[in-house]
Amino acid sequence: MAQDGKPTIVLVHGAFAESGGWGPVVDRLQGAGHRVVAAANPLRSVAYDAAQVRALVDTIDGPVVLVGHSYGGMVISKAGAAAENVKALVFVAAFAPEAGESAAALSSQFPGSTLAETLRPVPLPDGNQDMYVAQELYRQQFAADVPEETTRLMAATQRPITVAALNDPAEGPQAWASVPSFFLIAEADKNIPLAAHRFMAERAKGEVVSIEGASHAVFASQPAEVADLILRAARTGVQ
Repeated sequence: MAQDGKPTIVLVHGAFAESGGWGPVVDRLQGAGHRVVAAANPLRSVAYDAAQVRALVDTIDGPVVLVGHSYGGMVISKAGAAAENVKALVFVAAFAPEAGESAAALSSQFPGSTLAETLRPVPLPDGNQDMYVAQELYRQQFAADVPEETTRLMAATQRPITVAALNDPAEGPQAWASVPSFFLIAEADKNIPLAAHRFMAERAKGEVVSIEGASHAVFASQPAEVADLILRAARTGVQ
């Protein structure tokens, strides 16, 4: 149970993951007395996904810390804009866009991402495509520092993202421009280049924790470090 005055922490997963992947982080946050909600991110479009998360945030009494992983950063940047109860943002190996920027554009702005060659499309009836990471390539691409037994489960339960969502530009004000923001940079990320992480964190003037050797799935490989940064953001949010 959350203790009085402590922010509720809303965790937003990204593409090729799912809300249950936050489990070890949730355990630590709950142990520190926070109410935690691991939101189900639809991964359909930035506007749609942000609206779903914003609807959840609007039902929460008291302060909120929004946490996004990967594409989830696109979502919290929009969902937290002008939300009076959102007191801090945490970007965990995540995108922090300006208006007009998409996840695909930010990832390709700097060299180093090898994600595209691992993706496998599934055509949808509406003409869009869902994209999955090939299961046999999942560990080396997404979670190289996570035990193989765990990555087999992660690969099998991954949530796909639409091509449209990956290319969907952010619109309107972004929350990181006005809300205290914290960035956890995974230095061995193969999805988002290290230079892109640093560029976005510096632009946002956010507090940065950088972990050498951490993969894109840093929430799974380094849950203690991730939880520690979220707790630091939560303390900032109630000051």
